[in-house]
Amino acid sequence: MVDFRTLDDLEAGGKTVLVRVDLNVPVEGGKISDFTRIDRILPTLKELADKGAKVLLLSHFGRPKGKVVPEMSLRPIADGLAAHLKRPVTFIDDCIGPAVTAAVASAKAGDILLAENVRFHAGEETNDPDFAKALAAAGDVYVNDAFSCSHRAHASTEAIARLLPAYAGRNMEAELTALTKALEKPVRPVMAIVGGAKISSKLDLLFNLIEKVDVLVIGGGMANTFLNAKGVNVGASLCEHDLAGTANEILAKAEKVGCDILLPSHVVLAREFKAGAANRAANVNDVKGDEMILDVGPESVTLLQERLATIKTLIWNGPLGAFEIDPFGDGTIAVAREVEKRTKASTLVSVAGGGDTVSALAKAGVTDGLSYISTAGGAFLEWMEGKTLPGVAALAR
Repeated sequence: MVDFRTLDDLEAGGKTVLVRVDLNVPVEGGKISDFTRIDRILPTLKELADKGAKVLLLSHFGRPKGKVVPEMSLRPIADGLAAHLKRPVTFIDDCIGPAVTAAVASAKAGDILLAENVRFHAGEETNDPDFAKALAAAGDVYVNDAFSCSHRAHASTEAIARLLPAYAGRNMEAELTALTKALEKPVRPVMAIVGGAKISSKLDLLFNLIEKVDVLVIGGGMANTFLNAKGVNVGASLCEHDLAGTANEILAKAEKVGCDILLPSHVVLAREFKAGAANRAANVNDVKGDEMILDVGPESVTLLQERLATIKTLIWNGPLGAFEIDPFGDGTIAVAREVEKRTKASTLVSVAGGGDTVSALAKAGVTDGLSYISTAGGAFLEWMEGKTLPGVAALAR
């Protein structure tokens, strides 16, 4: 766990504070369609402004690859941010140079400014020290409130934090506190639920988790690869047959370190991958050659719910089935509601993250019912894999 400074350590009044945020938000028809990431940064922005700081926001948007791409300008985001913040937001046409210097000079204490897309400059993604110096020239201190961007060593997340006094914003602080509580210093027993399509994308995660948790639940298409490795016929299911050896290596290591791996024993089967497809629930040893496993079955759900009653800490990344297509999200939804019930009863600390996971939990209607839901994708995954996040490491005291 990184020992970092927070806003509690910052005397912000009279200072220009550069705040790295993640405004890479979904936009439809020129309007922000999902304000989740913006909601998470509002406490930091309001606190700094109310303390009398000039607040200059830095962010990327899309992948312009070091060139000015008008469609990837942050200008439309400024309007949506201002409306949500209920305060004016001054947009600046660049993130370095005279335009920024002039805007900051004319700003008053408590003003909030948004600089143009940092990725319009090639130096951002190459972590160029000169570009970082140009960014830092506009401010007195630096605050990182973009955990979701901190797995990349970019100029606005890593190099700049070594040039100015650096602090964690409230969103960053909440992420690090929640993840540390779940994975570094958990109340045991600890369960991890890992789902998704392929184990090939989560090998580092699985190998790290079996060293950290007491119970590992594997669902989604990933489970089929493990079932196949154990000699189960998975029919026409999504399955990485070539990774049977790796799956068995994970199972063997888990047994050696005392991590109990749970695979579905009862599944929902269908011959077509489409909404409303005819389906049946069956024992996992009763899969026909033309059938696909698309969800965990009711008996597996019951077993998971019973096991959750013995768990104190839960980490969740990835759905248990093809949740985006009805009715193959029923298993994920049922387990999510059990997690919510136990969290609200204060018998479980529950932390979840990853794009599909957040979507599945939203579908289950439980996004306010877990202890913490991370808005980060890659950064959340890399933290769970046990990797060092450059943007977080740069905040160390």
